Amino acid sequence: MAMAFKMATTGMWVTDECKNSFLEMKWKKVARYIVYKIDEESRLVTVDKVGGPGESYDDLAASLPKDDCRYAVFDFDFVTVDNCKKSKIFFIAWSPSESRIRAKILYATSKDGLRRVLDGISYELQATDPTEMGMDVIKDRAK
Repeated sequence: MAMAFKMATTGMWVTDECKNSFLEMKWKKVARYIVYKIDEESRLVTVDKVGGPGESYDDLAASLPKDDCRYAVFDFDFVTVDNCKKSKIFFIAWSPSESRIRAKILYATSKDGLRRVLDGISYELQATDPTEMGMDVIKDRAK
């Protein structure tokens, strides 16, 4: 398996699949969202789930575990007040309070390395519960 990028601070590797799936979402619009996870044994950041173009933000929120950390990217399409169609990509660092301390630390220290690989992210959210990443927060940030 080819590796795309090593995160120096944590020794984690981001797989090529992570970057390639992100680029396909960004340019080809074949996915609405991507959820990433860290495999602690292999020290790899991998794709956990890809949401199809017909899936919604609620589907992304439902796919995040209630007791473990994840990263996610979401392609948000909206219309501006000037009636222009736009798309912004959000990076979400999901770290629920029920997750293990070790996982929270690992995800927090690995986040910047993954963000560097995923070029084209417009906004970042950090959430510990669903209210911190609700659709109202996304819409407010995208203005």
